Amino acid sequence: MAERPVRKPRKVHSAQVVRTERLTPHMQRVVLGGEGLADFAADTCTDHYVKLLFGPEGVSYPEPFDLEHIRAELPREQWPVTRTYTVRAWDPEHRELTLDFVVHGDEGLAGPWAARVQPGETIRFMGPGGAYTPDPAADWHLLAGDESALPAIARALETLPAGARAHVFVEVSGPEEEQKIDTEVEVVWLHRGDRPVGEALLAAVRALEFPAGRPHAFVHGEAAFVKELRRMLRVDLQIPREDLSISGYWRLGHNEDGWQASKREWNARIEVEQEGGAAAAA
Repeated sequence: MAERPVRKPRKVHSAQVVRTERLTPHMQRVVLGGEGLADFAADTCTDHYVKLLFGPEGVSYPEPFDLEHIRAELPREQWPVTRTYTVRAWDPEHRELTLDFVVHGDEGLAGPWAARVQPGETIRFMGPGGAYTPDPAADWHLLAGDESALPAIARALETLPAGARAHVFVEVSGPEEEQKIDTEVEVVWLHRGDRPVGEALLAAVRALEFPAGRPHAFVHGEAAFVKELRRMLRVDLQIPREDLSISGYWRLGHNEDGWQASKREWNARIEVEQEGGAAAAA
């Protein structure tokens, strides 16, 4: 019987808040820095993400911080919980990591933290992960998502070479949530209003007259509309899986703990359903 590989402990970084900025009524920016980022790097993917660690209220951990030890020695209710956020920008020269947070009052965990945190405070995190960057060999690009995908979409747009063709759709609650992005590509901002999340986005992408040539697509956000767009792209339009970066960042009615616990099974089920449809349509 083969021995199971030994899993290496995940690297935990420690950083200090350098500054914060309210970008829009519901988007807060937090910039992190400090010596704890000396061996951090996030410069290969435009969807790099980190997993922030939040300890339960009233729980403190001994130094040096050791996540593996905490999970081995403390009861589960005292473990830090994780919240996943896209790297909006990484400045290796100044060792500054920029994260953008969707904030809805006191709802959630990371959003309220980002709204109230002060310069000098410490946050720990793991990462980065990531898998997508726009393929320079693609004939054109499709980028579509809601607020949760906006940091990754913005970062991807800022890396596109001059003259690259892209169709970009971002759904936000209203015009006050639009952001300035350093790109020559036109961004179609879709205002949700009172409609369900993703309804405007689905309609816009379905109405798009797809250009000729090979696309490279990045579609992320609320799981329900992502599922429908995946069906359209993969099953109806027969776009190869390797040309799609598509998954649900979150799901209505679930916090991140609940969604992450079921996400792999959900994605596997959708893939089985839709890959069978793609094969039948081929």
